[in-house]
Amino acid sequence: MKTMRGFPVTPDTRVPRDEWDRAPWNRWSFQHIREILPTVEVWRGNDSVWQFQQNPTDLDSVTFTSHSGESTSVIDWLLQNYADGVLVIHHGEILYERYFNEMTERTLHLSQSMAKSVTSAVAGILVARGLLDPEERISTYLPELEETGWKDARLRHALDMTSGVRYVEDYEALDSDIAATDVASGWRSPKPEIPYFQCMWDQILSLKETVREHGAAFEYRSIETDVLAHCMERVTQTPLAELISRELWQPLGVQESACFTVDAAGYPLADGGFNATLCDYARFGQMLCNGGVGNGRQIVPQEWLLDTFDANPSIFCNKNNMDLDNGAYRNQFWIRDIDRRILMARGVFGQIIYADMDNSLAITRLASWPEFVSSERKTDDLRAFDAITHFLTDQ
Repeated sequence: MKTMRGFPVTPDTRVPRDEWDRAPWNRWSFQHIREILPTVEVWRGNDSVWQFQQNPTDLDSVTFTSHSGESTSVIDWLLQNYADGVLVIHHGEILYERYFNEMTERTLHLSQSMAKSVTSAVAGILVARGLLDPEERISTYLPELEETGWKDARLRHALDMTSGVRYVEDYEALDSDIAATDVASGWRSPKPEIPYFQCMWDQILSLKETVREHGAAFEYRSIETDVLAHCMERVTQTPLAELISRELWQPLGVQESACFTVDAAGYPLADGGFNATLCDYARFGQMLCNGGVGNGRQIVPQEWLLDTFDANPSIFCNKNNMDLDNGAYRNQFWIRDIDRRILMARGVFGQIIYADMDNSLAITRLASWPEFVSSERKTDDLRAFDAITHFLTDQ
């Protein structure tokens, strides 16, 4: 369908205010966040752009067996799964770069929860400087949280989403905590059936209950990232967008400034409000493959990435591992397999940065799925990545 067309935009093509991230509107909105929500710039700085050699390689016809048992090509996988862009870097060379759905190389695309991994990268820098300690109590940095469920929780628990704080992340339920987050973050307008908080900090302070001992089990809850980000802002006395710019985005040598959506208090949504270009997300993925080195410098400490692989598989199960066999979650990254060095930044509706350190392979795919999550599409993603990996490493 045609969205946001005409001068002025005609009523029948306008994106509904509270359905902008739902299908079919997300096909347009994920590339136009600055036209929908208030944002703050993540400045790229004045440094030169981190350039890559180009080695165009035809991956369109690489095939794999899909979840349905059918032979599928890479190009069909992309077209059938609402891709907006894909970029493959192997051994530091760009092999494959494709855009769909009117996306261009300068288009900023919503990251969804890939923003969590971006936030973690800067947290790792602050840990190396001694400004944050994963084993320190969160209330040491944010004393206000002594009155919440995070009392006695350590920063490690927020990093790994293993605190016992009660927070329901049901994307379809209007009375869930994540629905309240949508309002608090400014993504949705208030509704009578949704708990109202003016900003993210207010919602964090409202979460008083725990459902288990801290550290006992992994449960994916976006609010943990925002607790981490508030710790980062507090110890540096720096707004998150400025912090990400200074410590990551500028050193990375990105091509374009990025942006965060912000709430009514000006707080950038660390758990999902980051927006950047396909190429710049790919630079982030390549930096991960390089052990934290990007644009000729050590940006993220290698120790932080090594620590990320030090996950405890006993606190995971198939349900909360989101279709990962032998996988885990640590430091706001998904680990595909604890016996392999593959980090993933994932976001709902099909966002993924796949950093395979063992094969020096970074694959970035942006999309606008009609569903928040899909086991079938995620299965096909991993099978497509495996097929690409085998094709490139077997030559």
